[in-house]
Amino acid sequence: MSTVTSSISSLSESTEFDTNRSEEFGQRMVGMLNEAALSFMLSIGHRSGLLDTLRRLNRPATTHEIADEADLDERYVREWLGAMVTGRVVDYDPHAATYFLPQEHAAWLTRKATPNNLAGVMQFMSMFGKIEDDVLECFHHGGGVPYERFDRFHEVMAEESFQTVVAALDDYILPLIEGLTESLTRGIDVVDVGCGRGMALTHLAKKFPNSRFVGYDFSAEAIAWANNEAECAGLTNIRFEVQDAARLTDEQRFDLVLAFDAIHDQIDPHGMLAGIARALKDDGVFLAQDIRSSSYVEKNLDHPVAPFLYTISISTMHCMTVSLAHCGCGLGTCWGEELALKMFAEAGFSDVEVHTLDHDIMNNYYVSRKR
Repeated sequence: MSTVTSSISSLSESTEFDTNRSEEFGQRMVGMLNEAALSFMLSIGHRSGLLDTLRRLNRPATTHEIADEADLDERYVREWLGAMVTGRVVDYDPHAATYFLPQEHAAWLTRKATPNNLAGVMQFMSMFGKIEDDVLECFHHGGGVPYERFDRFHEVMAEESFQTVVAALDDYILPLIEGLTESLTRGIDVVDVGCGRGMALTHLAKKFPNSRFVGYDFSAEAIAWANNEAECAGLTNIRFEVQDAARLTDEQRFDLVLAFDAIHDQIDPHGMLAGIARALKDDGVFLAQDIRSSSYVEKNLDHPVAPFLYTISISTMHCMTVSLAHCGCGLGTCWGEELALKMFAEAGFSDVEVHTLDHDIMNNYYVSRKR
């Protein structure tokens, strides 16, 4: 009897309403509301060029001066600045009625700040907000939201790719593989699987004219954009093709296979990895960039952007749902390093190195070779 009484007493104490905890959580919710609102304003500031304008002016300026410099409507600029000032992003002098973006803030919010421009990342919030109703339907009925429902996805992802991949290719990513720069200079065959608009591959094709480059992506829109850019640049050592990453038919063809942020949202990632193993020459190298996380949610509690990964970047609102829309496995963004290594091994990659780069808190870089 004493044991039962003790258990009931313990349960009662554990379920007692904690007023302080509730108030702290309420304050957190209010803060979250304000921060979420600011994410929309930062996205607009990025897309309109206002943040770049403030950096370019680099002095206190009035709303009219800022609007004129940015070639935008003053009334909207004034309201946007109200959000920036109250959000402690922009400094305001009420006596002179002038606004100033501190250089310490500009270091995280402008195109000149690449690869640290977080204002560009804020575009995900408004972009995926448009498909909230579609995702909600999936909560009720299962399935997923197909690629065609996502406006501007490849445009925004191209910007993100420029920050995390293109800007870091020469100095950080290529040196992960010993001798790769020299091999590219001499001339090798390279494929980028899930290339999107092909910004990374185009950069490589310009830098290494003796090498031959192919880009594959599921999106005809992205491939058309990439081919047009290559043509405009006068490149003859690169081409892009519409191709399902899980249906690669190449055999022993490539010295280097690249996959930047392209595995976890695949319909059939197991098929993709198996196809990459077949397409790679026996002495070739597979370089994959994918989300840095654990496969176990409890190990992601201290991840600096874990809620963002599970939500916007871009699992519930994109990566998981587009896979499920095509009856895929729906790995999700946080498929994790443990599962990644298991799947690489199953595909035939026994020699896998895992690298991290200081500029990129969101991704691992896997360097893999076949058995």
